[in-house]
Amino acid sequence: MTSRRLFLVGISALALSACTTTGRRPRADGRVVIQVDEPWATYYAAKTDEPFPVPAIDLRRVPQQFWRQEVDYPTSHAPGTIVVNTSQRFLYLVGSNGRALRYGVGVGREEGLNFRGNATIARKAEWPRWTPTANMIKTQPERYGPVAAGLPGGLNNPLGPRALYLYRNGKDTHFRLHGTLEPYTIGQQVSSGCIRPINQDIIDLHSRVPTGTKVIVES
Repeated sequence: MTSRRLFLVGISALALSACTTTGRRPRADGRVVIQVDEPWATYYAAKTDEPFPVPAIDLRRVPQQFWRQEVDYPTSHAPGTIVVNTSQRFLYLVGSNGRALRYGVGVGREEGLNFRGNATIARKAEWPRWTPTANMIKTQPERYGPVAAGLPGGLNNPLGPRALYLYRNGKDTHFRLHGTLEPYTIGQQVSSGCIRPINQDIIDLHSRVPTGTKVIVES
């Protein structure tokens, strides 16, 4: 039998659409018990062992296809390769026997902002410092000018709890795989071009891949 974890939410949450793997049970005090199947309840629970505790994800606000899961994925790419499909909004960590671990992601809000082709993860960071690029400051000075000197790691940092830095031919592409301040935009085109899984998912991916990992970004 599939195990479940229970969450208490306010009555206002009834306005949110339920996922197929969640259930509701009203209580006398007007609150609602939300039942979430495992393993997702554990995957997306609050992470309190981090330097900055990561809040839990309300899975009713994320379409189920974008939840972390193992899927069939026949490919010629070697196990350990990361493949990002920007049109589907999926990131695949290739496994063995035609399987892969799939994560939902957010991508660049404009097609021209999205990275394409092959790269290598040359650097990994936990709770990284973020500095906007010169182009970001130039195109949106009112937004990025005030933080041109950068932001330290933390819950208000756009890179989130982890970042994987993409290099090509030994040079920084300035594209990253990183966390998000907007977990409920996963599956959408909203970022400045970087690939953004849910914070719990980038923590998981960061733990699975070493520097030198090959990344392929395709549409």
